[in-house]
Amino acid sequence: MSNHVADSPEVDLSKPPAEGMVRVTFLPEGRTVEFAFDTLPYEGHGQPMSFLDVAENYGIFLDHACGGVCACTTCHLHVKQGAEGISEAEDLELDRLETAAGIELNSRLGCQAVIEKPGTYVVEIPKWNRNYVQEGKPAHGPGS
Repeated sequence: MSNHVADSPEVDLSKPPAEGMVRVTFLPEGRTVEFAFDTLPYEGHGQPMSFLDVAENYGIFLDHACGGVCACTTCHLHVKQGAEGISEAEDLELDRLETAAGIELNSRLGCQAVIEKPGTYVVEIPKWNRNYVQEGKPAHGPGS
């Protein structure tokens, strides 16, 4: 796996994304990235075009202790906007989510929730699920 991190120019949030573009905002960090649909290089970060794949491509920390293979719940997030544009949860993900803390109706695993069409997406990493002290990861989180 390489350490590829895509360029992340400032996104003008006052305008909707252009046609064919995907815009993802990661909360609480408030970091927004934008890219042409289906253009991210895939290097094994969860499912291709998953929120974990996007986060890894842009250097945004989303814990994934199992390596993004749907064997844990550390990439648990809440989809705040854009749920209609992502894949339906399959049985493996639903079974795994049953073991997650703080599950909500908008809960998904970042490694399994795949962006299926251009549009705007907002996801939140729950406060209790932010693990910033992890081997090879930052020693502190955003705002620390």
